[in-house]
Amino acid sequence: MQKEDCFYLGKIVSKFSFKGELLVKLDTDDPESFLKMESVFVDLNKNLIPFFIEKSSLQKSNLLRVKFEDISTEKEADLLLKKEVYLPLTMLPELKEDQFYFHEVIGFKVIDKTFGEVGILKGVNDSTPQALFEIEREGKEILVPLNDDFIWKIDKPNKELYLNVPEGLIEMYLD
Repeated sequence: MQKEDCFYLGKIVSKFSFKGELLVKLDTDDPESFLKMESVFVDLNKNLIPFFIEKSSLQKSNLLRVKFEDISTEKEADLLLKKEVYLPLTMLPELKEDQFYFHEVIGFKVIDKTFGEVGILKGVNDSTPQALFEIEREGKEILVPLNDDFIWKIDKPNKELYLNVPEGLIEMYLD
């Protein structure tokens, strides 16, 4: 399995018991939908390795307590600490028409209600407190806060994202 065929589910943050159980911090708004997984892929030395789940349960809101098959000691569990966990894109829950996953909109043409055609969406930076659309226009990068109020509509079949951003926001990057 290749990383580009998967989505990031979370990170193994700590051991839970001396029997090899681990806690995975899930990066999702709906942790309950990932309780019945049979397996996950763990990024070990830039390779996605499948691990089969013996049992799992939620701890607090977004921590998944997991017991992998063939991991039964603290020493074995130590090898998985701080590793990223992935699932195939086919396992993403279905979204409503007006919702999207970040990876789905990369490459979309961005059009603002007032400004017109802005450029091409090159990425979504969600490592900041406010997620940002990264739009490329003629070699310049335009950053637009990912805010529901700014998203006018999305046309998935035509790969177009329509925004209605505050006046002057786009122009600020072009001067």
